[in-house]
Amino acid sequence: MKRSAVMSTLIAALALGLVAFQVYTAGYAPMTAIFQRSIHLGFVLAILFLTVPVSKRASPGLRWLVDGLLLLATFAFVAYIYTQYDQIMDRFGWWEPSDVWMGVVTTLLVLEATRRTIGWPMTIIAAFFIAYAFFGPYLPGVFAHKGYGLERLATQLYLTTEGIFGLPLGVAATFVFIFILFGALLEATGAGKFFIDLAYALAGRSRGGPAKASVVSSAFMGSLSGSAIANVVTTGAFTIPLMRRLGYRPEEAAGVEAAASTGGQIMPPIMGAGAFLIAEYTGVPYLEIVKLSIIPALLYFLTVYLFVDGIAAKRGMKGLPRDQLPRLGTVLLEGWHYLLPLAILVYYLVKGVSAMKVGFIGVLSVVIAANLRARPGPFWPRALHYAYHLLMLGFLLYVGVQSRQGISLVQFYALIGGIFVSTLSPYSPLGLSALIEALIHGAKSALPVSVATAAAGIVVGVVGLTGVGLKFSGLVISASGGYIFLALVLVALASLVLGMGLPVTASYIVLVILAGPALQDLGIPLIVAHLVVFWLSQDSNVTPPVALAAYAASGMAGADPMRTGFMAWKFAKGLYLIPLLMVYRPGVMLEGGAALVGEDVVLSLLALAAFVGALEGFLVVPLKAWARLGLALGGALIFFPSLGIEAIGALLVILLVLQGLRGQKSTG
Repeated sequence: MKRSAVMSTLIAALALGLVAFQVYTAGYAPMTAIFQRSIHLGFVLAILFLTVPVSKRASPGLRWLVDGLLLLATFAFVAYIYTQYDQIMDRFGWWEPSDVWMGVVTTLLVLEATRRTIGWPMTIIAAFFIAYAFFGPYLPGVFAHKGYGLERLATQLYLTTEGIFGLPLGVAATFVFIFILFGALLEATGAGKFFIDLAYALAGRSRGGPAKASVVSSAFMGSLSGSAIANVVTTGAFTIPLMRRLGYRPEEAAGVEAAASTGGQIMPPIMGAGAFLIAEYTGVPYLEIVKLSIIPALLYFLTVYLFVDGIAAKRGMKGLPRDQLPRLGTVLLEGWHYLLPLAILVYYLVKGVSAMKVGFIGVLSVVIAANLRARPGPFWPRALHYAYHLLMLGFLLYVGVQSRQGISLVQFYALIGGIFVSTLSPYSPLGLSALIEALIHGAKSALPVSVATAAAGIVVGVVGLTGVGLKFSGLVISASGGYIFLALVLVALASLVLGMGLPVTASYIVLVILAGPALQDLGIPLIVAHLVVFWLSQDSNVTPPVALAAYAASGMAGADPMRTGFMAWKFAKGLYLIPLLMVYRPGVMLEGGAALVGEDVVLSLLALAAFVGALEGFLVVPLKAWARLGLALGGALIFFPSLGIEAIGALLVILLVLQGLRGQKSTG
């Protein structure tokens, strides 16, 4: 067997081993935190070192040597924790040299994995915090501290749940992985095409139809993929060429797709890693975070929708003809089963089942639901196929109801065995080979998130050890003069800088650890502070000079990457405006009674429409410079938490809209 074949087989075996471990612990037997996290990280690092070379210019011999040593070191740190942990706990604080050196090895492994997966920026940030722990006594001003030696730092990062194996990796090793697997399986069954067809059926006939379909389909698909870039690649392949054909410039088409795809990560019911991290950090149930995110997410997509509608109206674009669009009834009839796993997932979340168990149930429901639309064939064999999968669905729902009390080992293996048997049916649209391929793809898709959270754990561990988080928060409060708006601006700027080198998840973790306490000290509720930071962290996908989602879309559109980045930044203005609404219009976070929620939602709609009109130069009709300035002023006034000022702002926006309607009527 050739070396490449051996490597591919080994990677596939490790990926399937990771899936088996995660499904087993999610569905049947969760493990002690440090065991769960260390084993998960061991699988992740092993797959990564075999998948991503140490250097593109390295010779095959050097790669085998380096990666072989890294694999042995990975196995060693996992085995050391798993076999020695009781003894380690017995001597806690009185460390052996082997404890320290295994901590050093594990930290270096995480740094190397971070370099290979995410790049130098995150690696340098993690290394900077390690250096900060050592050199504290030599630093000036408030950032000075007593300093920590190698033993204290290495064991903090390796042998506690306050470092590499801390909460961020814990979320990735439990909730996030299983939901990434859910999305990978759903996409493998053809759900991507269904959601795109559904979006075109809903929005394709309106002016600028393909652009609006991009917004709608990204709302459907983005939360499933957990990645803005994956969303761009999935939906952009359909939407970008159609937008260009309709009359959108290449950078506009790519910008719309990037902005809409970024919104997928803030769209319930699945919001990538963010919602799970927020739930763990704040102690607020996942379902509550989903509820609080619904109105802000809809406001974001409405903002992007208004931008694309304005462009279409200014240029006289029309929608696609009916004969070029799928019919809504046909789409739903052919693809209703794709909605079933989402319905099951939401149902059990509402019922209070743990997120891990819900993810496990969701993963199995995808395979069963896919088989509820069988391949063509004779009547009776297909009838048996349907009967088997309906029984499987009923059994899964029964186990789901019981899952709060725990799933028995017999039930667990019956479900897993039943799923694999279903793929052997000649009428199954998802055969065994396709299922295995989807599982491997899901495991590989989770690697960047797990590595990012492990690296972020280094930062979190040092922050906890040195107390620099409180010092940073004090600086934010001091620099803002105690004004919430200025503090939010400072956090947004910090998020932009971090986002140039960090993925969204790592950016959120680092920023919320450093700046989250400052926002709370200024009177912002805990959950709102975390959601604000989470939203601001999304801007790295669309904000130049580093805008990964925008750059991915520009390649598909044949557009200039930097111009696409600025266009996406404009379309994604909701990432900056809506966090302000969360703070100044608490009704959008469902605070207060129905009257306050209704009032704040209406005012938020007016403010967002005003800013879209001011930036795009179109709101109902083309706008002159004075009208754009008036809309910007009116929108800004709505943010003030003062009845008189917000009323003036709302009145100004309404008057300008009415004037536009009157002008449109007289022109018509």
